[in-house]
Amino acid sequence: MNIPVTRSGVVMIVAALVLAASAQNVSAQYRPPSSEAVGEDYHIEAAYGWWNPEPSLIVNSAALGILGDDVDLVSDLGIEQKRLRKFDLVLRPAKKHRFRFQYLPISYQADAQVRRSFVFNGQRYNVGVPVLTDANFKTYRFGYEYDFLQFKRGWIGALLDLKYTNIDVSLQSPIGSPEFTTAAAPIPTFGLVARGYPVPNVAVTGEASFFRVPDSLGEQLGGDASYTDWDFNATYNMNRYVGVQVGYRSVNAFYDVDTDNGSLKFKGLYFGGVIRY
Repeated sequence: MNIPVTRSGVVMIVAALVLAASAQNVSAQYRPPSSEAVGEDYHIEAAYGWWNPEPSLIVNSAALGILGDDVDLVSDLGIEQKRLRKFDLVLRPAKKHRFRFQYLPISYQADAQVRRSFVFNGQRYNVGVPVLTDANFKTYRFGYEYDFLQFKRGWIGALLDLKYTNIDVSLQSPIGSPEFTTAAAPIPTFGLVARGYPVPNVAVTGEASFFRVPDSLGEQLGGDASYTDWDFNATYNMNRYVGVQVGYRSVNAFYDVDTDNGSLKFKGLYFGGVIRY
């Protein structure tokens, strides 16, 4: 049986085929926005930043059988807040494993007159004596992170770090030879870290690590120490390779070794950049 086909029918059929092809092409080109986190596809991550912490630096050093006084390097010797540099490196050989390194060169200098009389390292410093203060607290951090819980947009992990801080405080004045105190020891710390992505390009991270020498062990070792480190930050990832970061960090360290002890506190905002491969 022959079905009559008019010219208008042919035109309608051809138009329908063209529209169907066009719709299929548009559908093939359209891709819904990705819901995957942008900043987690890497094996090497490096970050460089500037930290502007408010320092609280108290040291005490005894010598020659003479007890020392608690010396506040800020209020007694004029050390001022300044911007510090920091460098972080993360190696990620597998999805749940990260090896971390950080270098934080903390250094302060001040040239001022003594504002309160004190004894430091066996030497008395009276009010008005000019003193050149050089304080260095360089810190190296070597750590391992295991992300035991992972989600589509985040993870929770455990931290095991070894922090090595070299404490070196030197006072130079006309009343005698330079007096200094030094202390250096590796400090193991334990902690937790968590990251979430409220949107695919923005990562919000919080971590806390801490360590305290037990009293019984401190008596055997002849010293005491504690360390706490809190860090909260947000990173905007422009793509999988580059991001910018802003955060807040607080570090508290206490040491009591031989005849020297000190309490070091730093807290403030930081910002920087991140690159990945």
